[in-house]
Amino acid sequence: MTTIDIMLPYYGDVALMQAAVHSVIAQSDPDWRLLVVDDGKEPGVPEWFANLGDDRVSYQRNEKNLGVTGNYDKCLGLVGAEHFVMMGTDDIMLPNYLATVRAALAQFPGAAIVQPGVQVIDGAGRPSTTLADESKRRLYAPRFTGRKLLGGEDLALSLLRGNWLYFPSLCWRTDAVRAMGFRPGLEIIQDLALVIDLLRDGEQMIVDDTLCFQYRRHAISISSASAFSGSRFTESRRYFLDEAERLDAVGWTRAAKASRLHMSSRIHALTLVPGALRAGQRAGARTLLTYAAGPARRRQNLHG
Repeated sequence: MTTIDIMLPYYGDVALMQAAVHSVIAQSDPDWRLLVVDDGKEPGVPEWFANLGDDRVSYQRNEKNLGVTGNYDKCLGLVGAEHFVMMGTDDIMLPNYLATVRAALAQFPGAAIVQPGVQVIDGAGRPSTTLADESKRRLYAPRFTGRKLLGGEDLALSLLRGNWLYFPSLCWRTDAVRAMGFRPGLEIIQDLALVIDLLRDGEQMIVDDTLCFQYRRHAISISSASAFSGSRFTESRRYFLDEAERLDAVGWTRAAKASRLHMSSRIHALTLVPGALRAGQRAGARTLLTYAAGPARRRQNLHG
């Protein structure tokens, strides 16, 4: 199998980004290329990459900030391999990540996505178990051992009930993602939207329970001015209701119902209400409660 491209759309903490880069360099499978696309202005970063001393690592800094989706789009345009990873800037590849993904693709070479085994860690890198992650694992994720190929409405239904994927850990088939593209106007729920679009287009996903990736989930600070505003759920509601109509249009009525209900997302919003109140964000708490109460039924023309 050919080289796998690892794209790192970077913005934020320098030390965590450097740890992510070192985790790629430590892969047991050496056949990879890493391209870091810097959407920020942190000092010393270009110099650090210039002195890294590994020809497989490339770095470039954007002339102006492109934002989350803009930088994803730029990274996607720079992919040169048959498969790629859009890695998180603060996540960690365990040394067996690429070997695990490559073995999965060798068994199911036509799959568009690989979801390998993931461990959630906290901001300090310690294994972490959150209610949200445990709920997704126990209630929504498929039960299997080893490696399995999934697809169709059953997989879409499972993900719309509760998104148990970890976007930065996924390996993608480049031509499938380029043909579909990232959904414009989305940031928070961009990953789920792309996966569901691919499934509706007939693509499939490999799931493999081999632990090989660490996904960093940071604690929400109750002092944050924006953590409990509820603004992220405005995007979520728009996506879920629009997607329900797309799914109805292709006859995936069970998945459409799950999208219209988006129950796990609403429960998540409800769990944030006490924190919003403690932070003095009463307007945010009202927004969260309104979202948690349930979607308004509507019909409208599909977009795109």
